[in-house]
Amino acid sequence: MKRSVLITALLLGLAPLSAVHAQEISGTDMPGKRMLQRVDVNGDGAISKDEMLAARERLFTKLDRNGDGVIDEKEIEGARDAIMDRADAAQARLGTRWRRMDGNGDGKVSEDEFRNRMPLFDLADRNGDGALSADEIAAVRKLFADRAG
Repeated sequence: MKRSVLITALLLGLAPLSAVHAQEISGTDMPGKRMLQRVDVNGDGAISKDEMLAARERLFTKLDRNGDGVIDEKEIEGARDAIMDRADAAQARLGTRWRRMDGNGDGKVSEDEFRNRMPLFDLADRNGDGALSADEIAAVRKLFADRAG
Protein backbone atom coordinates (compact mmCIF):
# COMPACT_ATOMS: atom_id res chain seq x y z
CA MET A 1 0.00 0.00 0.00
CA LYS A 2 2.82 2.43 0.85
CA ARG A 3 4.40 1.90 -2.57
CA SER A 4 1.19 2.79 -4.42
CA VAL A 5 0.77 5.96 -2.34
CA LEU A 6 4.36 6.99 -3.08
CA ILE A 7 3.98 6.35 -6.80
CA THR A 8 0.72 8.30 -6.86
CA ALA A 9 2.34 11.22 -5.03
CA LEU A 10 5.26 11.19 -7.44
CA LEU A 11 3.06 11.10 -10.51
CA LEU A 12 0.84 13.90 -9.23
CA GLY A 13 3.88 15.98 -8.45
CA LEU A 14 3.10 16.12 -4.75
CA ALA A 15 6.40 14.60 -3.66
CA PRO A 16 9.25 17.00 -4.42
CA LEU A 17 12.32 15.28 -5.81
CA SER A 18 15.01 17.89 -5.40
CA ALA A 19 16.91 18.74 -2.27
CA VAL A 20 16.08 22.38 -2.81
CA HIS A 21 12.38 21.67 -2.50
CA ALA A 22 13.02 19.67 0.62
CA GLN A 23 14.77 22.70 2.11
CA GLU A 24 11.76 24.90 1.31
CA ILE A 25 9.38 23.05 3.59
CA SER A 26 8.16 25.44 6.24
CA GLY A 27 5.45 25.25 8.87
CA THR A 28 4.21 28.66 7.76
CA ASP A 29 3.51 27.67 4.15
CA MET A 30 -0.12 27.68 3.19
CA PRO A 31 -1.25 24.33 1.80
CA GLY A 32 -0.64 24.30 -1.92
CA LYS A 33 1.46 27.47 -1.97
CA ARG A 34 4.74 25.73 -2.88
CA MET A 35 3.03 23.70 -5.58
CA LEU A 36 1.42 26.85 -6.97
CA GLN A 37 4.80 28.59 -7.04
CA ARG A 38 6.44 25.67 -8.87
CA VAL A 39 3.70 25.01 -11.40
CA ASP A 40 2.18 28.45 -12.07
CA VAL A 41 4.70 29.38 -14.76
CA ASN A 42 2.89 32.50 -15.98
CA GLY A 43 2.41 33.80 -12.41
CA ASP A 44 -1.33 34.44 -12.69
CA GLY A 45 -2.06 32.81 -9.32
CA ALA A 46 -3.73 29.73 -10.80
CA ILE A 47 -2.61 26.46 -12.34
CA SER A 48 -3.98 25.89 -15.80
CA LYS A 49 -4.37 22.45 -17.31
CA ASP A 50 -1.47 23.24 -19.68
CA GLU A 51 0.75 24.23 -16.75
CA MET A 52 -0.13 21.01 -14.93
CA LEU A 53 0.60 18.96 -18.05
CA ALA A 54 3.95 20.73 -18.43
CA ALA A 55 4.78 20.03 -14.77
CA ARG A 56 3.89 16.37 -15.22
CA GLU A 57 6.11 16.23 -18.31
CA ARG A 58 9.01 17.68 -16.30
CA LEU A 59 8.38 15.15 -13.54
CA PHE A 60 8.23 12.30 -16.05
CA THR A 61 11.56 13.40 -17.53
CA LYS A 62 13.07 13.58 -14.05
CA LEU A 63 11.80 10.09 -13.15
CA ASP A 64 12.81 8.57 -16.52
CA ARG A 65 16.48 8.67 -15.54
CA ASN A 66 17.70 6.62 -18.50
CA GLY A 67 15.61 8.55 -21.03
CA ASP A 68 14.00 5.50 -22.62
CA GLY A 69 10.49 6.98 -22.57
CA VAL A 70 9.13 4.78 -19.76
CA ILE A 71 9.37 4.82 -15.98
CA ASP A 72 10.33 1.37 -14.80
CA GLU A 73 10.50 -0.24 -11.38
CA LYS A 74 14.23 0.47 -11.06
CA GLU A 75 13.68 4.20 -11.63
CA ILE A 76 10.84 4.32 -9.11
CA GLU A 77 12.99 2.46 -6.58
CA GLY A 78 15.76 5.02 -7.19
CA ALA A 79 13.32 7.87 -6.57
CA ARG A 80 12.00 6.14 -3.46
CA ASP A 81 15.52 5.62 -2.15
CA ALA A 82 16.36 9.30 -2.76
CA ILE A 83 13.22 10.36 -0.85
CA MET A 84 14.05 8.02 2.02
CA ASP A 85 17.65 9.29 2.12
CA ARG A 86 16.38 12.86 2.40
CA ALA A 87 13.91 11.82 5.11
CA ASP A 88 16.73 10.18 7.09
CA ALA A 89 18.85 13.32 6.72
CA ALA A 90 15.90 15.47 7.84
CA GLN A 91 15.46 13.29 10.93
CA ALA A 92 19.13 13.72 11.79
CA ARG A 93 18.90 17.50 11.31
CA LEU A 94 15.82 17.63 13.53
CA GLY A 95 17.70 15.81 16.32
CA THR A 96 20.65 18.18 15.97
CA ARG A 97 18.41 21.25 16.01
CA TRP A 98 16.56 19.96 19.07
CA ARG A 99 19.85 19.46 20.93
CA ARG A 100 20.95 22.99 19.97
CA MET A 101 17.68 24.45 21.29
CA ASP A 102 18.24 22.75 24.65
CA GLY A 103 20.25 25.68 25.97
CA ASN A 104 20.67 24.40 29.51
CA GLY A 105 21.44 20.82 28.44
CA ASP A 106 18.71 19.20 30.57
CA GLY A 107 17.45 17.00 27.72
CA LYS A 108 14.27 19.04 27.38
CA VAL A 109 13.35 22.08 25.30
CA SER A 110 11.25 24.55 27.23
CA GLU A 111 8.90 26.98 25.54
CA ASP A 112 11.38 29.80 26.21
CA GLU A 113 14.28 27.81 24.71
CA PHE A 114 12.15 26.93 21.70
CA ARG A 115 10.92 30.47 21.15
CA ASN A 116 14.29 32.18 21.67
CA ARG A 117 16.57 29.94 19.59
CA MET A 118 16.40 31.00 15.96
CA PRO A 119 19.86 30.45 14.48
CA LEU A 120 18.60 30.38 10.90
CA PHE A 121 16.84 33.71 11.39
CA ASP A 122 20.00 35.17 12.89
CA LEU A 123 22.04 33.80 9.98
CA ALA A 124 19.64 35.26 7.42
CA ASP A 125 19.40 38.67 9.17
CA ARG A 126 22.73 39.84 7.78
CA ASN A 127 22.29 43.49 8.71
CA GLY A 128 21.07 42.63 12.24
CA ASP A 129 17.97 44.79 12.07
CA GLY A 130 15.68 42.07 13.44
CA ALA A 131 13.76 41.72 10.15
CA LEU A 132 14.33 39.62 7.03
CA SER A 133 14.25 41.42 3.72
CA ALA A 134 13.54 39.62 0.45
CA ASP A 135 17.25 39.92 -0.41
CA GLU A 136 18.29 38.33 2.89
CA ILE A 137 15.84 35.47 2.42
CA ALA A 138 17.05 34.93 -1.15
CA ALA A 139 20.69 34.94 0.00
CA VAL A 140 20.15 32.29 2.67
CA ARG A 141 18.05 30.14 0.32
CA LYS A 142 20.82 30.33 -2.27
CA LEU A 143 23.34 29.34 0.40
CA PHE A 144 21.31 26.23 1.27
CA ALA A 145 20.61 25.40 -2.39
CA ASP A 146 24.31 25.63 -3.25
CA ARG A 147 25.14 23.47 -0.25
CA ALA A 148 22.51 20.87 -1.19
CA GLY A 149 23.98 20.28 -4.56
